[in-house]
Amino acid sequence: MRTEGDFGWHLGVLLSAYQGSVTTLLGELPHATRGYQILSTVVHGDQPTQAALAAHLGIDRTVMTYLIDDLVKAGLVERRLNQADRRARKIVVTPLGARTLTGLEHQVRQAEVTLLGGLEEGERETFRGLLRKVACHLRNIEPQIDPCAAAGHVLPDTSTPPRR
Repeated sequence: MRTEGDFGWHLGVLLSAYQGSVTTLLGELPHATRGYQILSTVVHGDQPTQAALAAHLGIDRTVMTYLIDDLVKAGLVERRLNQADRRARKIVVTPLGARTLTGLEHQVRQAEVTLLGGLEEGERETFRGLLRKVACHLRNIEPQIDPCAAAGHVLPDTSTPPRR
């Protein structure tokens, strides 16, 4: 079987390994990786409404309602009135949710290091930067959903070399 140039196969193997290792780590977190993405975005992003959170993550708004319901039941997030629009709800993290995410982020990062163990540290950071760049470029094609806004201010822009 020739796999050297099979981009889809490479992505599939990586995604499968990522989901397998991370899903195991997330244990009791409602909705596993999807719950983790929501919790992380609530903590690190600034989505003003539940609808904006759904759009940011590319999750159907009706599905997002059920996902948030389960995170609320677990005591990880709360729905609060949005001060700018009292008809809308903002999702905010609870102290339990913040502690939970802190522990999970460390475990997920360690799993990612293991998963990318075939790369040296600098290569891992380059890979992450390139992956972010491609994902953000693809999301620019679909401007109604922008999951890269939060990552954009955390990760350095690798598209322009530094000036000397």
